[in-house]
Amino acid sequence: MQRVPITKSGFERLKIELQRLQKEERPAVIKAIEEARGHGDLSENAEYEAAKDKQSLIEGRIQDICEKLGHCEIIEGSESEDGKAIFGSTVVMEDLETGEVTRYTLVGPYEADVQAGTISVTSPLGKALIGKEEGDEVRVQTPKGIRNLEILEVRT
Repeated sequence: MQRVPITKSGFERLKIELQRLQKEERPAVIKAIEEARGHGDLSENAEYEAAKDKQSLIEGRIQDICEKLGHCEIIEGSESEDGKAIFGSTVVMEDLETGEVTRYTLVGPYEADVQAGTISVTSPLGKALIGKEEGDEVRVQTPKGIRNLEILEVRT
C-alpha cells in the first residue's frame, strides 16, 4: 500500500470532517428521508429523491475520507538547517516574466488547495520546488505554459 504524506493539521481536519459527516450530516439526512417517506408516493416525491441524493453524496465522502486516512502518513515538519524547501515549508517566489509574487506551503495531495495557499509536493510545481533554496531559479511546466520563477524566501 502506497503511503501518502500529510501534515498533522491536515490529518486532523480530515478526521474532524469525517466525524461531522458521521455524527451530524448522516443522521440529519436519514431523518429527512424518513420525513419524506411520510409524504406518500415515493415515485413522485421530490423531497425523498433529494434526500436520497444527498445521502449518496455523504456516504461517498465518508468512504473517500476513510480510504484517505488509511493511506496517510503524518510527516512532521522539520527545521531545514540549510534553508531548502521541504515538505511543510512555505516558499515565496516571483514569476520572472510577470513580477507576480506568490506564496505556497508544500503539503500532501489530500490537503492541497491552491486557493488556500497550499500545493502538493506531487504537483509539477511542488516537485520543482523541493530541495531548492532562496535565490534559486525554477523552470516549471504548468497548464498555462512554462513559468520561470525565482525563490525569494523559504520558511520552515
